[in-house]
Amino acid sequence: MEQLLEKIPWSVAIFFCFTLGLAPFWPPHIVEKLIMLFKGRLVHPIDWFDLVMHGTPWVVLVLKLIYSKR
Repeated sequence: MEQLLEKIPWSVAIFFCFTLGLAPFWPPHIVEKLIMLFKGRLVHPIDWFDLVMHGTPWVVLVLKLIYSKR
């Protein structure tokens, strides 16, 4: 996992967070999906797909940050 994260440049990870991770930009889709998740309204498969699609860049960025601190 660490080797895969090292291959992803920081600029690419940040670019995907600010494009795919936040699109559509107002309000950020990931925020809407997280609110739905915490309220228990994330029930449709498309909502789960959206959460995974918009959340993956953020997870990659956080993991890259964690592994870079080691």
